[in-house]
Amino acid sequence: MKKILSFLYQANLFIRSLIFSILMALSIFFFSFSCLLILPLPFKTRYAMIAGFTGYLLFLLRIICRIDYRVQGLENISANQPGIILSKHQSTWETFYLPTIFPEVTIILKRELQWVPFFGWGILAIDPIAINRSKKSGAMEQIITQGKTCLDAGRWILVFPEGTRIPYGKVGHYKAGGARLAVETGYPIIPVAHNAGRFWPKRGFIKKPGTVQIIIGPLIETKNRAADEVLLQAKNWIEGTIRQIENEPD
Repeated sequence: MKKILSFLYQANLFIRSLIFSILMALSIFFFSFSCLLILPLPFKTRYAMIAGFTGYLLFLLRIICRIDYRVQGLENISANQPGIILSKHQSTWETFYLPTIFPEVTIILKRELQWVPFFGWGILAIDPIAINRSKKSGAMEQIITQGKTCLDAGRWILVFPEGTRIPYGKVGHYKAGGARLAVETGYPIIPVAHNAGRFWPKRGFIKKPGTVQIIIGPLIETKNRAADEVLLQAKNWIEGTIRQIENEPD
């Protein structure tokens, strides 16, 4: 009997995940053409449309796959004080969610992502900082130059310091690019911790029902500090907060 119930439960998760994946793919396909049309519009308008679309995907995820979320620390986000967001990267979920809570966000990413059909068109609409990872020195200079321009314009910069999605429960290598940008420009860092990978795993097709816990940390000042020191403080806060989340009862 237990095996039958387990099979039915897994089958239910598979069907829900399949329905969501189909709807997400169709939504991205049709919305991507809109992204090409809105490229001439002001950034604020384009960003509002992209954030609205990712909010719609989160809605589908909640209704179909029963993945909800609970956020703490929204009071740490200032509409008048942009900075560099250093976020844990476990899943696709946080790439949908973070643009919905920050006023305006520019993402640092590898330039190849812009070339992905349909998905890349949406990326273009939010004016990303697209870097060539094979040229490390030039990439860092590009991040600092373009990043400062965005920050001075009032936009937040989103950085995943581990560089790629890290499986739930694991810790990747934290790279200093975001911290260097913060130190060079004097803008603060805001750390973000979450456990989204528990419900939408890296390369995982099955989405597990539950509530993503996301915590927005207090600003970390960077003026007159070393990048390595700032990065270590952010990493310790993020990983320490994730351990607290994991220890909380379901």
